[in-house]
Amino acid sequence: MSDEKRGPRNDPENNRSQGLNRDSFLQFCETMEDVSRTRSMNGKIARFAAYLGGLPGTGDVDLACRFAGEGAFPSVSGRRASVGHRTIGICAAEFCGIDYDLVFKPCRTATGSSSETIQRLMENLDEVRAKQRSSLPGLRQIESEFERLGQARSRDNKQALLHEIWTRLSPVEVKYFIRIMGQGSLRTGFEARSITPAIAAAFGADAEQVRYVHMITGSLGRTAALAREGRLHEAGFGLFHPLAFMLASPIESRSIGDLAGYVAEEKFDGMRCQVHTDGGEVRLYSRDLNDISGSFPEVTAVFAGKQLPPTVLDGELCVFRDNTIRPFQHLQKRMGLKKPSNKILESHPVIFIAYDVMFTGGRPVFDLPLGERRELLEDLSAEYHINLTRQYTIADEADVERLFNEALARGNEGLMLKRRGSTYEYGQRKKSWLKVKKPGGSIDTVIMYATAGSGRRGGTYSDFTLGVSVKDDDRYEEEFIPIGKAYGGYSNEELKKLNEAIKPLIADRFGPTLSLLPGIVVEVEFDTIQLNRRTKAGYTLRLPRFRAIRWDLTPADADTLRDVEKLYDELVNAERASQAGEMSFYRGGSRV
Repeated sequence: MSDEKRGPRNDPENNRSQGLNRDSFLQFCETMEDVSRTRSMNGKIARFAAYLGGLPGTGDVDLACRFAGEGAFPSVSGRRASVGHRTIGICAAEFCGIDYDLVFKPCRTATGSSSETIQRLMENLDEVRAKQRSSLPGLRQIESEFERLGQARSRDNKQALLHEIWTRLSPVEVKYFIRIMGQGSLRTGFEARSITPAIAAAFGADAEQVRYVHMITGSLGRTAALAREGRLHEAGFGLFHPLAFMLASPIESRSIGDLAGYVAEEKFDGMRCQVHTDGGEVRLYSRDLNDISGSFPEVTAVFAGKQLPPTVLDGELCVFRDNTIRPFQHLQKRMGLKKPSNKILESHPVIFIAYDVMFTGGRPVFDLPLGERRELLEDLSAEYHINLTRQYTIADEADVERLFNEALARGNEGLMLKRRGSTYEYGQRKKSWLKVKKPGGSIDTVIMYATAGSGRRGGTYSDFTLGVSVKDDDRYEEEFIPIGKAYGGYSNEELKKLNEAIKPLIADRFGPTLSLLPGIVVEVEFDTIQLNRRTKAGYTLRLPRFRAIRWDLTPADADTLRDVEKLYDELVNAERASQAGEMSFYRGGSRV
């Protein structure tokens, strides 16, 4: 059904005619539901823009954009509600009067979403509906509730607050309250990069200026407020809030005419990181824009000792030991540790390797071409001894193949190809940066769950939970357990065939998710295997995607958890060539 032919049930204007306040939280939630069901991105942008344009005050616009794209608190604040998934789940089970282990957890596993599970339970349990009434709180009242949760310290206090809040919300409001509290995606297919054009459309502003102001302020809410008041020109750059990273495209997805227009750098087996430094003040930010300074104190200490002028660097965090960058699995042991022990600091030392600069000399340098940014970076590296990638000239595919193999021999993931004249295209994935890499491996898995997609894939099951066999494993009672989720790598024709094939395999339905009987085998490739003790398998696949649907195989042919454990050990313990002879390029290599 086209966007234009949708019924009026969740139309914001229809709700308005029924007396629903434009600044109510329910109006926000129903708008996001409508956005989620809208297939085209232009339609999503138009619906959210219409909603923003009808809000009564600048403060409401600020909150709506913050809730839609940042979370309960502004991204730049570094604050979190700090309510864990288990706390929310136990609280919901108690609120609904059900058993957490026997009822809630299986439902959550099937849907793949705690918030979706909670919404469905609250909608369908009579005893819950009897005690739950929406009091139509406004956006500012919801902000106050997040403040209360952010100040609560004990789990008991947080659960008591959640019980109290949920009695005054409808099921759909509870779902979005939980998702906003998580400081992440609302899972509507409408992320920050789509919110900025909606802001521009709502207030007649220039879309590129809105995107730039969002990047330099780090705040969707602040950007929307400035746009509404016609004050975007007043926004200024400030350090110590995360900026949108420039993204790379797989080379397979782009048509490249002249490789000589690119330079090559090795792609490290590490974690993307942004360093903000001004004298002794240093902060590190991850790709998902979280402050990770406390997890890598040796890196912050090194930069604090350098006493750089105001600078923002883009680069990679890597475990570096015995003149070798260690596999990503080693770095994973450091991730999430708020205060790593001396033992882990000694056994898994981390360095930062820079490959671009975003701010230096008192100004942003996004609009400078790559070559000029590289010169600025090399000057900084030479003066302050900053670890730096080496760049290589390339002329043709033979050069790329040779450098690619050399990178793999050193244990790195492959190559990055960067177009010489490109600017720093923050928050975008174009053909200026291309990644050349090969999969870390592949395994045969069974589709366990299928979830309906959003946006252009609305109404089609396109997200799949994949499992490995444990039927002969004494540690488990099940036949299959999840090992990862994939939502790409198949053609439109294959997806259509898959949607037909899963129909006779449906065992149960949980909202947008189908639980399936074992029947379809998929060969899935992945970048690497990661430890994940929060999962039943203890492992997850990093960036899994379909390689082939194995219609010729049966579930009996699927790989086992023992196979995954063996592959993990092989990846971690693979021999890597020493980089001792190459270390000079980390100290400032020659210009290209």
